[in-house]
Amino acid sequence: MLAAAGLPLYIHLPRFASVHLGLELATLGGLLLLLRIIDLVQDPLLGWIADRFSTAHGWLALIASVGLAIGFPLVFSVAQGLGGLVFGLVVLFTAYSLGMVLIYARSTVLAGGADTVALTRMASYREAGLLFGVILAALAPDLLSQISAETDGYAVFGWVMVVICLLCALLCRPIWKEHPAKTDPLTWGALTKAKATGIVLLYLVNSLPVALTATLFLFFVEDHLHLPGQAGGFLVLFFLAAAISVPVWRRISDYLGIRKTLLIAMSLAIVSFAGAAGLSAGHGLAFAVICVASGAASGADLLLLPVMFSRALARQGLNAGLAFGIWSGAGKLALALAAFVALPLLDWAGFQPGRINDATGQRALVFAYAILPLFLKLLAIGLVLSLPKSETSS
Repeated sequence: MLAAAGLPLYIHLPRFASVHLGLELATLGGLLLLLRIIDLVQDPLLGWIADRFSTAHGWLALIASVGLAIGFPLVFSVAQGLGGLVFGLVVLFTAYSLGMVLIYARSTVLAGGADTVALTRMASYREAGLLFGVILAALAPDLLSQISAETDGYAVFGWVMVVICLLCALLCRPIWKEHPAKTDPLTWGALTKAKATGIVLLYLVNSLPVALTATLFLFFVEDHLHLPGQAGGFLVLFFLAAAISVPVWRRISDYLGIRKTLLIAMSLAIVSFAGAAGLSAGHGLAFAVICVASGAASGADLLLLPVMFSRALARQGLNAGLAFGIWSGAGKLALALAAFVALPLLDWAGFQPGRINDATGQRALVFAYAILPLFLKLLAIGLVLSLPKSETSS
């Protein structure tokens, strides 16, 4: 349920908004940045609410589920024009933020303690679940358009998600039965003392490359590689590789430690971005290999960075709700910054989805999709190396 409102939304939204609603890419990029600026205030507030009402997490989770059940059809099935899309996205993003804050803040409770091995094991289940959810949500509109009487898979997707959200609200109730232990209120000074601010910065910078590729994925496959109708298969490869890699990275981190494991995975991602930059029309097999490699690399990030953050909080006995509100805001800010930079850049270069583009538009797409993420990943490696070894050990 939660995965469908994350990366898949940024995969589907640019094409949905431009083709179905007639919005310009630059307009959409600015809109997403504005909504994420709101999240910078909203997510910590939702985290504070989760801390303040820690015994009512079950009710808050119900509110998040119902909000998602309302938001999905508002965006994909009901929205008409910019105003309807904005309202739907606000509802959807708010409910998604609350749900993500709750599930991550519950990390220590679900793991049964703050032990690194226990946290990593619990996180491997959580992230694998999220990744399989991403696969299903990324494929859903295309699949639904083929098996339903409606030609618009997005409209059907919006209503199908209503059913899924309400089922999740019912089936996931046991998650919230145990109340979290009492912890100290979170302050910026306490977060800094726990050495968690550097981990948040790393998470933000490291999220930017994936955010760029997620935002531009459909454009790269269909308008640069000229492989129409094959984007869904490549997405499955990427996220399936990420999901399968999670337990592998867990084993490697148990043996080598978090720092070395992250450096190996980030180096693999850099090789993948470099490979993507050299592709041209028809290179489907090579792109499939790149999707597997980059997906596997992302599995380590998804697993280990939240573990580092949870451990830092637990070691200082800090409230996790507000902290993961900040964490959630950082991740979504990365997605918004990617859209705000990449979509106007393509617009300025004359790139138009679904049409034959000149060399300038194609170069702009390759730069934003592969070259810029490569340099951002190098910056993330530098941040990993700058963290104290105590924060990146097993």
